[in-house]
Amino acid sequence: MLYPSTLAADPFALMRQMGRDLDRALGPRLGAGTAAFPAVNVWQNDEAVAITAELPGIAPSDIDITIKDNVLTLSGERRAPDLGDTAICHRRDRAYGRFSRAIRLPFPARDDQIEARFINGVLRVVVARPEEDKPRRIEIKAV
Repeated sequence: MLYPSTLAADPFALMRQMGRDLDRALGPRLGAGTAAFPAVNVWQNDEAVAITAELPGIAPSDIDITIKDNVLTLSGERRAPDLGDTAICHRRDRAYGRFSRAIRLPFPARDDQIEARFINGVLRVVVARPEEDKPRRIEIKAV
């Protein structure tokens, strides 16, 4: 493809245009410009950290949750459907294969204080904060 010289006003315009052309030619892929999988939200309060991950079409048995050195890792595999040899793919937006997301926790976690639930394709992991790590209010004594 020929690129017009009018893109020279912005030195990065040519690179962006070439990237868009490459995306169109190759289709969706992991890397720059694509969202990480799975999509994850993380919330924290004084009692715990809650992590939700969107994992549609994945069986709970295909998901692993591990914690090491205050890093919670979600990993697993989204398996491609078996459509047979005669199926013709017209569009493929969903990626298949292994995935992994690591989330650094703001406090040490214990295995007995972690709860994971999987409902309607959404994984929710709650990591309770150890009692000794919870913030404490200090009473001020007036003299």
